[in-house]
Amino acid sequence: MGITNSNKQIDASQIDCNGTFKVTLALSAAPDISSNPTDIVLVLDRSGSMAGSPLANMKTGAKTFIDIIDEATDSTQDGTIGSGSRIGIVSFSDTAAADTQLITSVSALKDSVDSLTAGGSTNHADAFSKAVSLFDPASSNAKVIVMFTDGKTTSGPQPSPVAAAARAAGIIIYCIGLMGADGIDVTVLNDWATDPDASHVAVTPNDSDLENLFADLAANISKPGATDIVIDEILNTDFNIVSITPPTKGSAMTVNATTIRWEIPSLGVMGNEGASLEFLVRHAGNTSGTKLINHSILYTDTEGNSVTFPSPSIKVDCGLAVTPEPCPTPVNLSVGNCQDALVMDLGDTYLESLGRILQLNVTIKNVCPNKRVALGVILTETDASGQEHPRGLKAFTIPPHTSSRCRDILVKCIKFVLPEDLNVSGCADRSICGTRNFKVRLIAHNIDTDFTCCDSILTL
Repeated sequence: MGITNSNKQIDASQIDCNGTFKVTLALSAAPDISSNPTDIVLVLDRSGSMAGSPLANMKTGAKTFIDIIDEATDSTQDGTIGSGSRIGIVSFSDTAAADTQLITSVSALKDSVDSLTAGGSTNHADAFSKAVSLFDPASSNAKVIVMFTDGKTTSGPQPSPVAAAARAAGIIIYCIGLMGADGIDVTVLNDWATDPDASHVAVTPNDSDLENLFADLAANISKPGATDIVIDEILNTDFNIVSITPPTKGSAMTVNATTIRWEIPSLGVMGNEGASLEFLVRHAGNTSGTKLINHSILYTDTEGNSVTFPSPSIKVDCGLAVTPEPCPTPVNLSVGNCQDALVMDLGDTYLESLGRILQLNVTIKNVCPNKRVALGVILTETDASGQEHPRGLKAFTIPPHTSSRCRDILVKCIKFVLPEDLNVSGCADRSICGTRNFKVRLIAHNIDTDFTCCDSILTL
């Protein structure tokens, strides 16, 4: 069967700027279907939520699956499932029906799929029970259930015990999920499917992807188990690998901060087998947004299996970031072969981050002893037409003095920063050589007073 499934999952949908999350890579593989006869039951959801394009695309996917198995079992699409393998069709809504037994006629299987109509609720337990009943316990064939559904269980008993009993009997269960109108719980699909979950469950929000999901599963079921597997997981530069948990099969190592290599000598050669690798990733960038985690995942094996992993993304919150200056535009130049000197005119460049600092001193006159003073400084800039533009406001508490009489208080170093991009005086080149015109207003008054109302109590 080759690589029967591949998956990549993350355990978080959102992290902080320096947050971490766990990534799980998973594979499953099984022996060649032509030398290891397999009985496969396609279990197809025909509940009411499947009406329209979901049902049409599911039918296309199921028939593509049948064609691929047909060719894989005897090297040609001759209309007959060969090499001792068989396929059966079970469909379900309120209840399940065995639309065919385990048979080899491709036309009969496709006719059964084409006859399905949508309507009713969703009874997964009866679907599993009906699928299990098609298998012959005395047969030495491998036994596989491919469960397709687009929603949650809405009728019948809980399906988990039925699926668990099927797995215990040696039946391999794959689940294909469509995020339909009724919603779907991926954790439930993981509960039904054969372990490892990540390599036996595939979910899509788009029914147009169903044909590809069915086709990929059938193609991988048809190939032999894989040997000399090498997987290079390369993260995007905004993420770094923190640590690796030893994989369930093979060995893994970090090549650099963004690359992991996972090597598996063999998988699924003697029977259905799964493998998974977990590693911890930290966001290493400084910008927010929804970001793809991996740059690429490269897969190779001796058998030439074609393997595609999902490409999940995660939302990163780095708070509000302001970049006041753009990066300078580079000037490209080359030094020729055997050339040991180069003279080049790079043109003009300008001083960046121009601006001015205005530092003010003011004397507050006749401040009496033991009186705090509130001081406000309002700064505006005037343009060529005399219009004023706000540039800043500062307010201070001037502490009291203890002299025996009123005295003047000097307040020093009241600073305002005036970037040149606020210049309204008509200087277009952002040069500090032009004149800028400002107005300063001062407000000062005593905070403390000896006055009290007749009915007030003053606390000092």
